[in-house]
Amino acid sequence: MEFTNEMKLEFASKSQNEAFARVVVSAFIAQLDPTIEEIADIKTAVSEAVTNAIIHGYENTKGIVTIRCKIVGKLIEIEICDRGKGMSNVDKAREPLYTSKPELERSGMGFTIMESFMDKVEIISELNKGTTVKMYKELKSIGK
Repeated sequence: MEFTNEMKLEFASKSQNEAFARVVVSAFIAQLDPTIEEIADIKTAVSEAVTNAIIHGYENTKGIVTIRCKIVGKLIEIEICDRGKGMSNVDKAREPLYTSKPELERSGMGFTIMESFMDKVEIISELNKGTTVKMYKELKSIGK
């Protein structure tokens, strides 16, 4: 039988919770004994998605960010959701160097970074309803 496990985490859309989200996700996937590089890749992608939810999804308003993680065999599925303002053009947001907040000196590389560290990234967004980022990574070696 294939190993499966899952978890859900909700937290306030405050920038200081981005580090918390990284640690929780890395602790959850640790049960698969991933390599240090795999953990670093996943933590970076989670940071980018959570930061986007806080800065772009909720802007200066309060909200909840939800993370769901699922393990199916060697596959890690991570879903990060906000119920913020959403995006009118996901394809434009995925373009390298595009940012809707140039005044914050954002690099506009969030989705590009997520896509480079994960095997697959899906973005579902609807104006005034929020954004869901689904990321997938298959671990190459499992120690257990």
